[in-house]
Amino acid sequence: MQIGFAVPVTGAWSTPANQVLIAQRAEELGYHSLWTLQRVVNPAGSADHTYRNVPDPLVTLAYLAGYTSQVRLGVAVANMPFYSPAMLAKQAITLDHVTGGRLDLGLGNGWMPEEFAAVGASMERRGARAEEFLAALRAMWTGEPGEVSEFHGEFYDVPPVTMDPRPLQAPEPPILLGGASEGALRRAGRLAAGWVSSSRADLAAIGRSIEIVRDAAAKAGRDAAALRFVCRGAVRVRTEEAAPPEDERRPLTGTYEQIIADFAALEEQGVTELFVDLNFDPELTGPDADPWDSMYLAREALEAFAPRS
Repeated sequence: MQIGFAVPVTGAWSTPANQVLIAQRAEELGYHSLWTLQRVVNPAGSADHTYRNVPDPLVTLAYLAGYTSQVRLGVAVANMPFYSPAMLAKQAITLDHVTGGRLDLGLGNGWMPEEFAAVGASMERRGARAEEFLAALRAMWTGEPGEVSEFHGEFYDVPPVTMDPRPLQAPEPPILLGGASEGALRRAGRLAAGWVSSSRADLAAIGRSIEIVRDAAAKAGRDAAALRFVCRGAVRVRTEEAAPPEDERRPLTGTYEQIIADFAALEEQGVTELFVDLNFDPELTGPDADPWDSMYLAREALEAFAPRS
């Protein structure tokens, strides 16, 4: 199982300087990947402080590409309804070249009504729209440079056009689909390079979701063994005194030793890649968190969870 790390993207510690510090140290330690997330807006007056101070994920990855050279760079996830297929196709192609072919493109359908309203998108029939979006996206990526592309569907219509350059990774940047419903899982199996879990996934039962994806891939005539299963590891490190009792402990919450043991359990369930994400720990990202302390703890975690050869 490959190990990645999420850069600071929520809360007061989410600054470009801190992102670079984490990214460069993660690359030095041999982490496989670095990750961002997307949040465009938050509902006014919300008591949920998880998504404060969130930068654009694709711009952040482009910035980090200039400070790294080998580690893969991923977004988990950008929401398809917030883009047109042509605009995201162009941004992803550009980012694939900027990163030197290191982009992992996680895509989702979104869930927050306020965000859909703010960007002028519809929440209706998101599954059907996603299928068309992916087809339109790939229509503009496929073929030789200068080749004409077009797509005509119920939701998206692309007239005969050319879009260059083509993706650097062949045939395209790996697309990892998010989502927890059975329909979303089966879509990942049929249409994507793999699946990426959310921060709210039940990690004690993630193997069931993985099996649904694999089953859909096999029924579509695809090689299920080649799929990637990426787990967003919403890690909360606690001292032995502060850690919950073992029978009440959630996966990835506890001491370093407990969390590393959880890594092994996730691998046994079929996870092929896990990235440590501290952005969901209120002790590091909440309104009262001190950015200096958050970075100290993040550096400690980087060392503790570093991949072992």
